[in-house]
Amino acid sequence: MPVNIPKLKQTESRNFFLIAGPCAIESREGALEIAEKLVDVTNRLEIPFIFKGSYRKANRTKLNSFTGIGDLPALEILREIGERFMVPTLTDFHEAHEAAMAAEYVDVLQIPAFLCRQTDMLTAAAQTGKVVNIKKGQFMSGDSMAFAVEKVQSVNPEAPVFLTDRGNSFGYGDLVVDYRNLPAMQAHGVPVVMDCTHSLQQPNQASGVTGGKPALIATIAKAAIAVGADGLFIETHPRPSEAKSDGANMLPLDQLEELLKKLLQIRKAIL
Repeated sequence: MPVNIPKLKQTESRNFFLIAGPCAIESREGALEIAEKLVDVTNRLEIPFIFKGSYRKANRTKLNSFTGIGDLPALEILREIGERFMVPTLTDFHEAHEAAMAAEYVDVLQIPAFLCRQTDMLTAAAQTGKVVNIKKGQFMSGDSMAFAVEKVQSVNPEAPVFLTDRGNSFGYGDLVVDYRNLPAMQAHGVPVVMDCTHSLQQPNQASGVTGGKPALIATIAKAAIAVGADGLFIETHPRPSEAKSDGANMLPLDQLEELLKKLLQIRKAIL
């Protein structure tokens, strides 16, 4: 399904598109290191690429967890990456009044999964004129996400929208992916993305630190491409064990290229 995003390259390759980057912007140097590697790999493999990074983490389990380096410093780094590498950038926001601020720095605004029913968030994103990525709530079906798309397009009928699955709650502290949700969401007439890292989270652990199963990232990604996902969302870091947010379910950066090559083979087989 076509994806209409400013600055998105390699769109004629017929490959899936990739949203990738660190969970949070931890530093300028770290973000640039990750972006440079991702741009190099995706250019060589002809994969349309969107750099992602959160300017603030507002939904941490513990009060003293890392939340960010400051909104504006992080957003400035996202702007620099977009301009330096000429790639679209994506970030999430958590309150409606922040949409206009974030829109000044990035190309895609993301609605977090647990806020996907918040009308004021969806309409605020639509009002910016930016591309809107809505993550499917862990408590929602793919069919029910039609109403989230409807809210955005009721404000801006021309707004490019895509939907991202990140699994469904499966008891306490675990998630499961129901791949029926991918074609269900594509039926709403929008591109659909599989979040291969957050779907492997083990949230709200007794320790107060989110766990994960990163060894299964390739499994989730392969299945998503086989089912026909338009894009993949993968959080990655050079040293996940040192990451300040969600390190337990991020893909080591040096493993990404080999995974993408395998995924391209699957993509070629199903086209």
